[in-house]
Amino acid sequence: MISRPNMLFAAILTFIIIIGQLVEICRFVSQTNRKLTRFLESVKYSDFISGFTSDNKLGKSFRELNVAFNEVLEAFRKARSEKEEHWQYLNSVVQQVRTGILSFDAEGNVQLMNANAKRFMNVTSIKNIKELIQINAKLYHAINSVEPGKSELYKGSNELYLTIQATELRIRAIDVKLVTLQNIQPELQKQELEAWQNLTRVLRHEIMNSITPISSLTSTLRDILEQEMVRKDGHWELKEEGADDLKEGLSTIENRSRGLIKFIDAYREYTSLPKPHLSTIRLKDLLDKVAQLMKNEIRKTKIAFHCECSSDYLTIQADLEMIEQVLINLLKNAVEAMMETENARLQLIGRYEENAVIIEVTDNGPGIIKEALEHIFVPFYTTKRTGSGIGLSLSRQIMQMHNGSLSVVSEPDVKTTFTLKF
Repeated sequence: MISRPNMLFAAILTFIIIIGQLVEICRFVSQTNRKLTRFLESVKYSDFISGFTSDNKLGKSFRELNVAFNEVLEAFRKARSEKEEHWQYLNSVVQQVRTGILSFDAEGNVQLMNANAKRFMNVTSIKNIKELIQINAKLYHAINSVEPGKSELYKGSNELYLTIQATELRIRAIDVKLVTLQNIQPELQKQELEAWQNLTRVLRHEIMNSITPISSLTSTLRDILEQEMVRKDGHWELKEEGADDLKEGLSTIENRSRGLIKFIDAYREYTSLPKPHLSTIRLKDLLDKVAQLMKNEIRKTKIAFHCECSSDYLTIQADLEMIEQVLINLLKNAVEAMMETENARLQLIGRYEENAVIIEVTDNGPGIIKEALEHIFVPFYTTKRTGSGIGLSLSRQIMQMHNGSLSVVSEPDVKTTFTLKF
């Protein structure tokens, strides 16, 4: 076109059109890139307020692209709104629960702390858990030292009793320790009152059972002395019948006094248990030793005894003598209960179950009636004619000192199982 003189104008016009098209293509690409950049920046910085509608007139493709962008931003906007609502809801729940909730990372930076946690720690706000050292060092060490899955008991001022439990989480590649603080003071006071009432009732019953006949006999002996003693030749004489009554009465008073002393000694034994000295004990060795200690006593009966441990490698942290005492007490109780049971069977089983070491003492004796099950662990409560009634309560107290538990399930004349859980 340029080489032909008559087409020079057409060449210039074509050149201008090509330049215009190139400019338009560049503007189109640039505008599309800016739109994509703005969209991605909106997503990156969570700016879902702005929309895309200004260039709808440029064509159907632009209009469809703007609609797609707006729909994506609306979806993000709804998701963020729902997330915020859930956060506000969960935060309201966390703030309202009676349990104190506290979370902090490995460096001690506090991530979450509800109102009850602030009240228990006596703070308005802290950014790092280490700030608690200046306020309450004892509570700080209790919170910092509690191991995940375990609990600590904290006793503060003003009769504040807290159970502190912890668990560990990993959030956004950050290790977070979640701690719960629960005030058990009201429950402790309630249980303490109930325990004192039960103990007072038992003490009153036992003491009155001893004091009443002693008081009555004392009055009777005084009457005997007044009626049977006569003054003769400057001295007092007592008839033979009166002397026998006096001896019998004094013997009765002596026996009742010994019984009362024995009861007081049992009470003293219950209230003065030593602190356990924990060591690593192989469960199989413990069960074999207890079985050997009970072997002679069980051999005198017709009871079929079976001892078994599910693994040779199970161990517990315990005071050997104390746990032996508990197991021997349970086995003796079972032997005494099955004296008149036909085909009597007694089992001592050790196993691992639900992240805990379990020891079971099972017999097929007469069992324990439902009404007695609620009271057998109460100090001095007994269903036997002889006994102090502190064996089971002592056993449970020993297990509690080992951070364990002692429970019982009984079906009369079928099966009774005492379970020690470590």
